[in-house]
Amino acid sequence: MSQIITAVEISHEGREPAIFVDPFGLRPMQRRVFDKRTEKHLLIKSPPASGKSRALMYLGLDKVINQGLKKVIVAVPQVTIGASFSNTDLMAGGFFANWTIEPQWDLCSPGADHGAIAKSKASALIAFIESQDTALVCTHSTLQYAYQQAGAALFDNCVLAIDEFHHASSSQDSRLGELLADVLARDKAQVIAMTGSYFRGDDIAILSPEHEEQFTHVSYTYWEQMSAYKHLKTLKINYAFYSALDGSYLQAIPRVLDLTRKTIIHIPHRSSPECAGSKHDEVDAIVDAIGHLETVEEGTNFFIVKAATGKEFIIANLVEDDAEFRTTVQTALRNPIEQSRVDIIIALGTAKEGFDWPAAEHAITVGYRGSLTEIIQIIGRVTRDHPGKSIATFTNLIAEPKADDSQVVVAVNQMLKAISVSLAMEQALSPKFKFVPKHSDNEPSMQEDPLTGDITIAIKGLKQAQSEKAKSVIENEMSELIAKVCQNPDVIKAMANEDIPAELLQDVYITRVIKEYLPNESDDDVEAIRQQVAAVMAMSSVGNGKSLLDQSAQSSDLTTKSTDVGANHFIGLVRKFININELSVDLIDSINPFGHAYQVLSKGLTADILQKVHGVAKTQRIQMTETEALALWPRIEMFAKDNGRPPSFESANHLERRLGEALEWLKNKKRESLKQGSM
Repeated sequence: MSQIITAVEISHEGREPAIFVDPFGLRPMQRRVFDKRTEKHLLIKSPPASGKSRALMYLGLDKVINQGLKKVIVAVPQVTIGASFSNTDLMAGGFFANWTIEPQWDLCSPGADHGAIAKSKASALIAFIESQDTALVCTHSTLQYAYQQAGAALFDNCVLAIDEFHHASSSQDSRLGELLADVLARDKAQVIAMTGSYFRGDDIAILSPEHEEQFTHVSYTYWEQMSAYKHLKTLKINYAFYSALDGSYLQAIPRVLDLTRKTIIHIPHRSSPECAGSKHDEVDAIVDAIGHLETVEEGTNFFIVKAATGKEFIIANLVEDDAEFRTTVQTALRNPIEQSRVDIIIALGTAKEGFDWPAAEHAITVGYRGSLTEIIQIIGRVTRDHPGKSIATFTNLIAEPKADDSQVVVAVNQMLKAISVSLAMEQALSPKFKFVPKHSDNEPSMQEDPLTGDITIAIKGLKQAQSEKAKSVIENEMSELIAKVCQNPDVIKAMANEDIPAELLQDVYITRVIKEYLPNESDDDVEAIRQQVAAVMAMSSVGNGKSLLDQSAQSSDLTTKSTDVGANHFIGLVRKFININELSVDLIDSINPFGHAYQVLSKGLTADILQKVHGVAKTQRIQMTETEALALWPRIEMFAKDNGRPPSFESANHLERRLGEALEWLKNKKRESLKQGSM
């Protein structure tokens, strides 16, 4: 049975767009950032497509021209994203200077950025410091190689701008995080960090608390962004499911692909069970589903495909391994004229973040995505305002979960809540659990770190890792390892087979995956890691998150040989979102069956509703008593009267933020009261 779930609709229909630019040519988000231009370190949290790249240009130019810094170094995760920082005429909009990158300092020209090439670009970055020019664009890899060669002193008196900042982490194994920590400790450079999702796909903090305190935060919300749009009014988030009766996902592609809309298709991860053969075969099958490949265009390497209707479609293939072929396609996509001709882009690991195709209307992502960061970044590829684009859509096409329809609908609603909260730059993932051996019955079963929120759970008989690599994997790579376990085809089949005991699943199948991931580790360290995997997987199945801490304490004697995860990856994923389980928001409207498929229709989610979801999520973390909230009410009323708006719980002003928190706390209490009264 094929299933399509039309999940979320975020609408701004009927809203008048806000004022677009000020006398300097700055949009509202950019003005908010520019107002903080004299701050030493800035953390800019703003949705994809909101104008962060240009905001950085304004900041960088002001810091060099008016504040005495000598250079601006912009680092992006992939070469394709570098195009967002190419030469830009800002003076035409009223600004006092233009953003200019000399060709030799554009180190993101299409091509590889690893090994010898990345190291040679690092040498170019070092040479740039001695030049008379002021701006350079490179990749994170180039930045890291330059840092390894010259140290943090290289960036003295420079503005170091890190785009897609969620790639950094506070982990000791994060090279970008290590660079950042060293730069902050040296205290001779200014850092501008930019991200559309200030959380990672794992539970590791991006910044340590002491480093985060050094940054001035500037946030711009998703609903603020869309309310200022002129063209794009609605965002839809869909979940489409296909069953084994359909064969592979390729048979479902024609049902979700609308050839009248500009579309990005991300084929599944190579370790995903959704894979339907080699990546090249999958590209060929998608092309065949559209029509007949007429030719590969010279100069762009675009596929020219003719449909049965006679209409020609232009497809950009970013999956091809050949470096020369792929570089030609990437170069063409950086040309606005050539890019405007494209109808469909097929990609694997690229075009997920920072990729600029304003006309894109539909993102189809095939395969289970356990990372909210990845989902939010992909959604951002279609949320740029563009003439003629009133609706943008994200569709996740995945294999049908082994669950009844009601479980699927509940899981989709949980995902929608998690995505909605994440679009507001909030972390929706559960706390990070750490498992340690329990040596005696008198030892506490569970302890929570009051600073980080990390939870340590003691388990009887838990083996400790000995090698540094095994310890590092347990500390920093469990999310990635568990994803490999859950996406391994042999593990999936074994989980679905009720005749295979849990002990055999753990000892044979999961152990095999760990050995493939860590071929040089001893059997004892592999077993220690396996026990950690089992503990994390078992913990993810405890409850629905509402009282997870209590249940964690009760589970301190859980057997490391058991697991309750099964093959329902999508269903199990929602258990991670502890911060949204108590949000009483139903985003599903009705179920519409048709033939072998059914569609779950969503309620319209307006910007106001999205803001309320964010507010409710915020109240879960607000520490406030009823006495304090009521005492602050007169000051809330006075603030609203004096400022023409209610206080914001996201304000940089401490007093306004506290008043805003009190207001949200009171709103939530009123909602709870009304809900109880209607029951």
